[in-house]
Amino acid sequence: MTTSPELSFDADIKPLFREGDRSAMMFAFDLWSYDDVRTHANRILPSVRAGVMPCDGQWPSDQVELFQRWMDGGYPR
Repeated sequence: MTTSPELSFDADIKPLFREGDRSAMMFAFDLWSYDDVRTHANRILPSVRAGVMPCDGQWPSDQVELFQRWMDGGYPR
């Protein structure tokens, strides 16, 4: 059994959020900020899972799973 490398916010999670996504959500929080995404992860995950975020189309399931793994892994920086 192989273990997957540890995820990081800068390398794995931040790139999921495009500039337009960030701009659209700045009224609430900054999707490029580790602290903001960690604080709001429990709201972000259901939104991306339901396909309501980002507003222009649903994330592929592998991206949703990546975000979930990052959360389950303790939000590694």
